[in-house]
Amino acid sequence: MGILIKNGRVIYGENLDIINADIYIEGNRIAKVGKGLKLSAEYVIDANGKVISPGFINAHTHSPMVLLRGLADDLPLMEWLRNYVWPVEKKLTSKHIYWGALLGILEMIKGGTTTFVDMYFHMKEVAKVVEKIGIRAYLSYGMVDLGDEEKRNVEIKETLGLLEFINKLDSPRIEFLFGPHAPYTCSPELLKWVREKANETGKMITIHLNETKSEVQDIKEKHGMTPVEFLDELGFLGDDIIAAHGVWLTDKEIEILAKRRVTIVHNPASNMKLSSGVMPIEKLLKAGINIALGTDGAASNNNLDMVEEMKLAALVHKVHTLNPTITDAESVFKMAAQNGARALRLNAGVIKEGALADVVIFDFNKPHLRPITNVISHIVYSANGNDVETTIVDGKIVMLDQEVLTVDEEKALDKVQKIVDELR
Repeated sequence: MGILIKNGRVIYGENLDIINADIYIEGNRIAKVGKGLKLSAEYVIDANGKVISPGFINAHTHSPMVLLRGLADDLPLMEWLRNYVWPVEKKLTSKHIYWGALLGILEMIKGGTTTFVDMYFHMKEVAKVVEKIGIRAYLSYGMVDLGDEEKRNVEIKETLGLLEFINKLDSPRIEFLFGPHAPYTCSPELLKWVREKANETGKMITIHLNETKSEVQDIKEKHGMTPVEFLDELGFLGDDIIAAHGVWLTDKEIEILAKRRVTIVHNPASNMKLSSGVMPIEKLLKAGINIALGTDGAASNNNLDMVEEMKLAALVHKVHTLNPTITDAESVFKMAAQNGARALRLNAGVIKEGALADVVIFDFNKPHLRPITNVISHIVYSANGNDVETTIVDGKIVMLDQEVLTVDEEKALDKVQKIVDELR
């Protein structure tokens, strides 16, 4: 007995065709898509006046950083990190991380995110929350050694501990990633170790790359080459790399990334808020690089709303290039769903028979989403995460009628508020 979603407008297939159809979910897969399906199901959802969409993939975030939301705004990245973020992070315990992750994941589910890529610390706590709440996640411990061998050994131990923990969980929704923080915070020795272990285990890697002009200059001064050239020289780059930001990239670096088939994750809200710069998206697209979409952490966004992120991604490049045709709505929608799935080698991000049942339902019975003329345009330019009514992950209803079924939302809100009040 599965789930039958009836009478909706379905965003179907890789081409984002809009069809009037029912969807039948059996187990954790989409079994049938068609008109007037006559199938018995344990759950029947009437989607009349609603849109059934693939769930979104937040390809770069730091979920527990919701604890730092609003902590410090309107500052340059390094000042923001050194004077505000890092001092508070030193106070965070595993208990704090658990509740921060719970709030962050709650926010993502309510906004239509069904999968996220995370990098932080105390990541076993994040894994526990993921298992409890029912979302899909790729989790990494953010490794930083700053060239210190003793520190490097600690980071390696933490990383291997997380790998073992996730392997023992044996959950179909939780996967491990290696997470070297960035070329400017990780030694060549640590980066080489990550590459070797990734090859050995078959696990993927996520890393920050070319986020700010200053970090690029630092790498040039230290190694005599750009960050991408430096990583390529180490033999680090490959199609298993998910690199966040990619703002300050040279033509040569873009050529290398395309050749190595690296995925770049666009984080427009964070890049704008921290004045990091604007990704050269036109060059990346022309080079054939897979571009996914992410929110970054809530401390620099300041939310985890992938629907809002799509609008920002579409708009920032139009005004930056003075070209209204760049980053059209369909391309950006694919970045938020299909491209993230492609990066993760995940059979999701699309609604079709055989795909994982990671599905969300938008309520279009609202003034700002009517008249229904262009569904994709409405989601990218008119909607926000609050318009998501139902979220299904791995064939299970996690949110129905905007109520998350797997967690006490009121308790989570109260608990996080108490934690933050104590940390101040």
